[in-house]
Amino acid sequence: MNQTPRVTSRVNRRRREPIIPSWAVGGLVAMFVVATALAGYLVFTSVRDFVAGWQMTGAGGPGGGPQLDSGAGGGTGGGAGGGVNPAPDPIIPQRWSGTDRVTVLLLGIDRRAGETDRAYRTDSMMLASVDPVAKSAVILSIPRDLWVEVPGYANDTINTANFTGDAYQYPGGGPALAVKTVEHNLGVTVNHYVRLDFTAFEALIDAVGGIEVDNPADIADPWYPDGAYGYEPFYLPAGRQHLNGHDALRYARTRHDSSDVERAGRQQQVVMAVRDKVFSLNMLPQLILKAPALYQTLNESIQTDLTLDQIVSLALLGQDIPRENIVQAVIDYQYVLDYTTPEGRQVLVPLRDKIRELRDQLFTSSAPFSPRGQDDPAELEAEAARVEVLNGAGVEGLARSTSEWLQSQGIAVARYDTADRSDYANSVIIDYTGKPATTRYLARLFNVTNIVNGADPSSPVDVRVILGRDWQLP
Repeated sequence: MNQTPRVTSRVNRRRREPIIPSWAVGGLVAMFVVATALAGYLVFTSVRDFVAGWQMTGAGGPGGGPQLDSGAGGGTGGGAGGGVNPAPDPIIPQRWSGTDRVTVLLLGIDRRAGETDRAYRTDSMMLASVDPVAKSAVILSIPRDLWVEVPGYANDTINTANFTGDAYQYPGGGPALAVKTVEHNLGVTVNHYVRLDFTAFEALIDAVGGIEVDNPADIADPWYPDGAYGYEPFYLPAGRQHLNGHDALRYARTRHDSSDVERAGRQQQVVMAVRDKVFSLNMLPQLILKAPALYQTLNESIQTDLTLDQIVSLALLGQDIPRENIVQAVIDYQYVLDYTTPEGRQVLVPLRDKIRELRDQLFTSSAPFSPRGQDDPAELEAEAARVEVLNGAGVEGLARSTSEWLQSQGIAVARYDTADRSDYANSVIIDYTGKPATTRYLARLFNVTNIVNGADPSSPVDVRVILGRDWQLP
């Protein structure tokens, strides 16, 4: 294996050309929609109504890639070189016709506005996968500190793969090496990638007017980085909060005494909030109107190898996938061990046998994801956790009926009651005394990724489940 020195700093090179071709406004909106959709919250019927009227033109000049006809004289330029090929006859986008699973690697890089370095680490990584036959979808968050082999280079954290690919001019750049690294270490075939930076993240959330999230615990992070090698303290009280793009980014990135695994759960929570905001309020027409301004901001902030035809087809596929067939998962402490390297770096070492089992359940089976692992019964019995169920959804009798259902699933509920408020949008699990098997099992039952560490050994209950409006009895 070629042992290239470990990447430890950014490489300053000349600013490169725009990293996606100059697609017209509809293409940008479609990109945003499908990136959100493939993250597990898929586009439904309204997308079809909007894309049915789009007119597609041929590829642009040296920038390549599809464009959309603007309806005002045949479209605008296509990339750094400009120039537009003659447009073919307009076509109506078709549904996804393939039967094979489609998996996309979503990369969020730590590039900030105004930075011109050539290479950046990834701040978040998610695998989003759609099974067209089973009509199911999966989103799997990968912690950035996962210790892996970067093929052709060295053992390092998985977030360096994108940096190394760009810094050392790997064929296809950082995204190609990130894809190869994920495939090599997780054994999952990745078909496409979408990469975006902090600027794109903030701009897209601001474009939808911000998001609503249920913050399960107070956040106090006085050391949150400000992007200029200083600090921008971030404080957010528990409860339902409205976040603009900047604060949503801080909410998704802060560690505030939590781990990379817990942070991955918040990132998935933000993705859900974006999806809910866009589609519950039917905001696609507004996004299309805002697309020219978004394009000016984002044409150097998003990169993908998906064509516009593929984006639209995948978006249309989403309407056939029921919400209950969308599974969220995180490579959490069930699948990794904390480790400090000889250089003093704190990393997560993968438990490969357990990750392989998770991979097989999520990506190779058409059956629904089983919430109970093979060893769970003995572990649950040994923990003998005292579980409390609180109704935070405002649905009469929900805590009682859910407690009875949990009893049938092997969970002994100590008590049930009403939560401190009745407007929780998403369910929350709080582990007070350290019951990992119980919290993992409950997280799967309730499809919850954000498990809060309550850290209170004197608590009268071990685990608290707060039922949100997302919860319905099976």
